[in-house]
Amino acid sequence: MSRITEVFPRGGANTAYARYFVGNSYLNMLSTQGVIIGNVTFEPGCRNNWHVHHAVKGGGQILLCTAGRGWYQEWGKPARELHSGDVVNIPAGVKHWHGAARDSWFVHLAVEVPGENARNEWLEPVTEADYQQLP
Repeated sequence: MSRITEVFPRGGANTAYARYFVGNSYLNMLSTQGVIIGNVTFEPGCRNNWHVHHAVKGGGQILLCTAGRGWYQEWGKPARELHSGDVVNIPAGVKHWHGAARDSWFVHLAVEVPGENARNEWLEPVTEADYQQLP
């Protein structure tokens, strides 16, 4: 397993959202006012379920990758490998998932883009068969 250097302190076990993840993740909320920013750490093989960030206006999410190797995938598109320094802009209404590679921890800042009537819709897990096809 690859070792990583984390920019921000790792948070505690992400128990509040554990039902939406395969594997263990950790959450350190860096900002809960104005713009919501969470430092999310994924253990190797951990990923969140497919989900959508809805908003009537604005909204969506930005991922700022800070450590390790991970994946991001939009529904119907190939998965994109992520590394420290990568940025992913996710518009509102796009079904997607993100998480760690099988052999690496992965950390990103999850920035919630402010929007009108913004909310998350959690969907089905990424299938093990689909995940195992990733390098």
